[in-house]
Order: sequence, then C-alpha cells, then structure tokens
Amino acid sequence: METYALLKLIWTGILGVLFIGLGTMVGMDMGVGTLLRFVGRNDGERRTALNIIGPHWDGNQVWFILGGGAIFAAFPTLYGTSFSVFYVVMILLLFSMILRPVAFEYRSKADSRHWRASWDVTFLISGFVPMFVYGAAFGNILEGVGYHFTWTGQYVQDESFLNYLINPFAILCGLMSVALSVQQGGAMLMLRSENPIYGRARAYGSIGGFVAAALFVIGGFWIAHMPGFVLTSLSDPAMPANPLHGQTAAIRPGAWLENYHAHPVLWLLPTLGTVCMIGEALLLRVNRPALGWWFGLGAWAGTITTVGAAMFPFLMPSITAPDQSLTVWNGTGSLYGLSCMLVVAVIFVPIILSYTSWCYHVMRGRVRVQDVINDSHSY
Repeated sequence: METYALLKLIWTGILGVLFIGLGTMVGMDMGVGTLLRFVGRNDGERRTALNIIGPHWDGNQVWFILGGGAIFAAFPTLYGTSFSVFYVVMILLLFSMILRPVAFEYRSKADSRHWRASWDVTFLISGFVPMFVYGAAFGNILEGVGYHFTWTGQYVQDESFLNYLINPFAILCGLMSVALSVQQGGAMLMLRSENPIYGRARAYGSIGGFVAAALFVIGGFWIAHMPGFVLTSLSDPAMPANPLHGQTAAIRPGAWLENYHAHPVLWLLPTLGTVCMIGEALLLRVNRPALGWWFGLGAWAGTITTVGAAMFPFLMPSITAPDQSLTVWNGTGSLYGLSCMLVVAVIFVPIILSYTSWCYHVMRGRVRVQDVINDSHSY
C-alpha cells in the first residue's frame, strides 16, 4: 500500500479515537449539566454537582478542539464543506457552549433564588444541546447531505438546514447521544458525591444507559432498511484530494450493512456498544461506578466504530451528487500535511492523555455539600 493511502487510513483511525474521547469526556461534563436540576434539589446540592466537574470541565473541552483541529488539518475539504453545510447547527452549538463557562462563573455571584435558577436552566440547555447536536450530526451524515461541487470546486448546498436538522432519524441519534452523556455524567457524580446526590445520579445514570441501548438497537434496524451509499468504482486509494474525479458511487437500500456482510467480524462493534451500555447501567445499579465509567468509554467506542465501519470509506456522502461524496480517499489533505500532522499527533495526544489522567488522580475524592457551602472559592 502506498504511503499516502496508508496515512489516509491512519488519520481516519485517529479521527475516530478523537470522536470517542470527545463523546466520553465532554459527554460526561454535559451529562452532569443536564442532570443538575434533577440530582440537586437545593442550592448546596447543585453547587456540589458543579464542583465535582469544576476542576476538569474546561480541560475536557480540549477534545472539541482536537476533533475540530484534526478535521481542519487532515481533512480540509471535509472541514470546509461540513462546517458550511451545518453552519446554522454550528452556530447553535457554539452559542450553547458559550453559555456554559458564563454559567459557571456567574451562577453564585448573586444570592438570589431566581438568579441561580435561571443559570441552572442554562446548564441544562448547555448540557443537552451540544450532545444532541453531536449525535444528530452522525444521523444527518448517515442519511446523506444535500450538496455538490461545481467544476471550479465551489461548494453548493442543495437543501435547507431544516431538512437535516429536524428529521426523525437525526432526532433519534441526538437523543441517544444525550442518553449516553447522562449515563456517563451519572457515573461521574457517583464517583465523587455522597447521598442524596449519589442515589439520584445512580437512578438517572442507569436509566440513561438502558435508554441509549434501546435507541441504539432501534437505530440499527432503521439503518438496515434506509438508503445507504456504496462506491461502485475507485481509481486509486492514493488519489488526489479532489471530489470531482476518481470515483463513482451509488445509493441503494441497506448499503450501510454491506461492510458487515462482507466482514462478519465487524458485528463485534455494535455488540460491544450494546453490551457496554447495558453493562454500565447494571454496574451503576450495583454501586460500581468506577468500572461503570470504563464501560461508558466502551459504549462510546462501540457506537462510533459501528458508524465508522458501516460508512467506510465515506466521510460525508452527498445525496444529490453521490459521485462527489467526500470519502477517506478524496477528502484528506496532502501527503506532506498528513505526515507532519501525524508527528504532531504522536507527540501531543499522549501528553494530553497523561496530563488528563494526572489531573483526575490528583483531584480525586468525594465532594461534600458542607465543604462546598463553607468554601468561598467554590462554584
């Protein structure tokens, strides 16, 4: 295999790892924000929940930056096209995420019940919306996006954002993403809180796992019957990054399962996702949140790799011009760019993982309501 084609595959794998890290780490914090008003019944309990993720939430946002940076550096055509297609959704995502740091800083600045209640609603919005958009985006891509390129390479959008933002399958995927984040957030709250927060987090976290598993299975049956995309010819995996030439594609029902039929070992991926979702829910029920958290990582890994295996080599298929769909082969950067960025990734991704692990180790332990109330420096 040529070096260029190999680098394309390597970067596809790295992108998958970053998406898994984003879902796990960012989803955990977003899940706590979504659950804030439900696990905390008074101001002290809600402040305790916020201080559980307080030392880490901003650091976990690095996974958003890593994911977007990897697409920008390694998949520039995909970056430009996807951020244009989903422009309205991206603005909605950014607006909801901008509210989050503001809510952390301002919630306890005024000793007013209505003031703090309004910021608690802000936490709910800024926790629910980003994870819903994250999941819905995968649903939109699986359905195909309306766009094409002119002979000059100019991107043209062929459908309104409402067509891909509000449709049943995208909503299902968005709700599943939210359920996974609630499950992971519940596990985190159990790890670092005491009753009554502990007990409520256990209940909501386990429910999130069961809901996610149910939606995952329903989504699988849905995908089995929905139109999918398949390459009918490909000139060269090491082809230049040009969506106008070098491949032909077709749309046919059930095409997203063709890779699974050709390679039955891939069925282990959705099995992993389903087992980990149910397993984490059961582990939270029996008060094993630490092991449950790692099952949550497995749930995200199973979900992301299931989608990736079904779509490979497609990255963002075009419903209006299938031959111009962005794939692993025509949507990446240059050989030089992929090589340089691989060196950067090999150096810095392990550093980020090591530093994150060290932070969680140093700031481990349970957060108690009384300690938060008596600490003027807490959120």
